[in-house]
Amino acid sequence: MMNNFPPGFVMIIGALLIPFLPHIIRQIYMLVLILTSAYALTLGFGIHTKITLMDFEFILFQSDPLTLPFAIIFHVAAVLNVMYGAHVKLWNQHMAIMSYSGAAIAAVHAGDLFTLFVWWEATAITSVFLIFAGKTKRSYGAAFRYLIVQIGSGMFLLAGAILLMSETGSAEFRNFDINSLYGQLIFIAFGIKAAFPLLNGWLQDAYPEASEIGTVALSVFTTKLAIFCFAKSFAGTDILILIGVIMTFFPMFFAIIENDLRRVLTYCLNSQLGFMIVAIGIGTELAINGAVAHAVVHILYKGLLFMGMGAVLYRTSTCKASELGGLFKYMPITAICTIIGAVSLSAFPLFSGFVTKTLILSALGKEGLVFAYFMLLFSSAGVLIYSGIRVPFFAFFANESKIKSKEAPLNMIIAMFSASILCILIGVLPSYFYNILPYQIHYQPYDFSHIVGQIQLLGFSALAFICLWHFKIYPSEINSTILNSDWIYRKMLPGVCLPLLNLVKNLNQKFYKFLEYLFVTVKNIFANTMIKNKVFDREVGQDTLIVVQLFIVILVLIFMWKIYF
Repeated sequence: MMNNFPPGFVMIIGALLIPFLPHIIRQIYMLVLILTSAYALTLGFGIHTKITLMDFEFILFQSDPLTLPFAIIFHVAAVLNVMYGAHVKLWNQHMAIMSYSGAAIAAVHAGDLFTLFVWWEATAITSVFLIFAGKTKRSYGAAFRYLIVQIGSGMFLLAGAILLMSETGSAEFRNFDINSLYGQLIFIAFGIKAAFPLLNGWLQDAYPEASEIGTVALSVFTTKLAIFCFAKSFAGTDILILIGVIMTFFPMFFAIIENDLRRVLTYCLNSQLGFMIVAIGIGTELAINGAVAHAVVHILYKGLLFMGMGAVLYRTSTCKASELGGLFKYMPITAICTIIGAVSLSAFPLFSGFVTKTLILSALGKEGLVFAYFMLLFSSAGVLIYSGIRVPFFAFFANESKIKSKEAPLNMIIAMFSASILCILIGVLPSYFYNILPYQIHYQPYDFSHIVGQIQLLGFSALAFICLWHFKIYPSEINSTILNSDWIYRKMLPGVCLPLLNLVKNLNQKFYKFLEYLFVTVKNIFANTMIKNKVFDREVGQDTLIVVQLFIVILVLIFMWKIYF
């Protein structure tokens, strides 16, 4: 019976019972749901579940070498999210995270675009409650904007699916032609969820406003689902290389002046997505392996960093660099786990980020893409400066703040420790990790050139940060809000459109007043002509007068039509 259920579906259905369970039983129940869903991963590759409705075949559950690594890491992340949020007594966030995780897992196993659309929108609807859970005025506004953008992405996907169905008779989830209209619509849908340049504002707007456990969950599923979809449908599309390079590069200029450390991490998340997009654009087996591997480890180390900052937020009620500092003495375990996430992000040897970034850089070098190679190297150096060093430094070591806090709750520590161990194991034993990637690979990341080159890059980046900090050139931490591409729809469009709408409204009012004046004037003329000048020999009612006037107007229009046409 379980063979017929798509992975993740049992998590969505099971989430309906979460509100009715006591707190401790609820945690065990959610873990059981995840393990039950994970059972379907043992069924092997192929199409396992499909239904036919109105002569159309919906493929609800299919598995292939690309779905496997994403399904594994999504289940692992779901377990970590349950552990990390176990201290939260209210059921609403647990229910949202469980159904959100399940929808993302089910989407990975969709075999047609209409099934994908259902789960695509389900991830948007379920995840928005995690932003509402921030319970601030900013989080409510961000949640509505997030929902509009995510639902809009789904509309592009649905339009592309309908066009594909009408042209080919099938909506199979496969590789698409970017030059077709349906391909372009689907490309935009995936690009919105992947936070492409100028489409990325929702990411920095919404994620930092969610609850401390909500942001961790959000960092895992939505954008990585988009990466999976690009790898499945647009591998080898050249434009992705350019888009990915821009994604890796431009967030650093915003991140380096951002004060909210969770928002700094969202800029960094955006940059790391660029590495994956570049690799998908290359499209070779080595590059696709690099993109998938980097997506997997990114979920772990970026989730770990968000866990660390979530613990800080939980204990201190702030994540602003200008208000933090010196927390290492109060939260040492959180600090160490955050540092492990930071060094993994920065691709230090023996940590997870190193064994995946080298795959992508090697794929670039093998294809002779020199410009993109050096841009990604430069971005890697920037990541260390604005995120790898800055986040743990300002939270735990920089200016001594007056905040005195307790260590994170035990469940948070267990989740952070587990993610830290995975980051280290993948970095130390990459060959076992490479076995789950889509293509067979015989790659050794720990050769002399890779190690020396990376150490040099990290060393010079760290030296740059030290010099900037020592000579007070590094931008000071100011309590402010930084807008990037969301300035377009949060500031520019309202600033331009509202005056235009007011102008149109005023012109419309004047136009109606003019029509009213014109109507009254014409009516008075007709009344003077027809009644006062005795055109009619007897008195007539107003209704009759109106009918006569309309009849005359119709006759005039017919006469003019005959003359000119």
